[in-house]
Amino acid sequence: MLVQVILKSKASTGVVTVKPDASVSEAAKVMSDNRFGTVMVSADGETPAGILSERDIVRELARSGSGCLSEPVSKYMTKELVTCTSQSNVGEVLQQMTDGRFRHMPVLEDGKLVGIITLGDAVKAQLSQVAMEKDALQDMIMGH
Repeated sequence: MLVQVILKSKASTGVVTVKPDASVSEAAKVMSDNRFGTVMVSADGETPAGILSERDIVRELARSGSGCLSEPVSKYMTKELVTCTSQSNVGEVLQQMTDGRFRHMPVLEDGKLVGIITLGDAVKAQLSQVAMEKDALQDMIMGH
């Protein structure tokens, strides 16, 4: 199964971004308002500069206190992104996420953000595929 199948099944289109100079507090509000665990950081809304997660914020809160909330997201975001394309294999993406211990992967086409898939999205897609294969095998065995 390809990542494009997941993107087509997701309710929202596009990617919510914040600018690199947005405060951590502003980014947290964007995540809360959209019920996202992460937000992409981009100066132009298309080209990724990084990604900021709830975990990044909590880690910094524990380390330095609430003062970090007024700092720019560029200070705490992950800059070295692991990305995929809409033509990437979901199984391979799932393996990358598991190995890298992260839950969100930006989807890029020609260097531009076209979506984000989550670990949950990938697991759901894999389970759906396994269920379809099981049903097909059962039908073959039963002679249908």
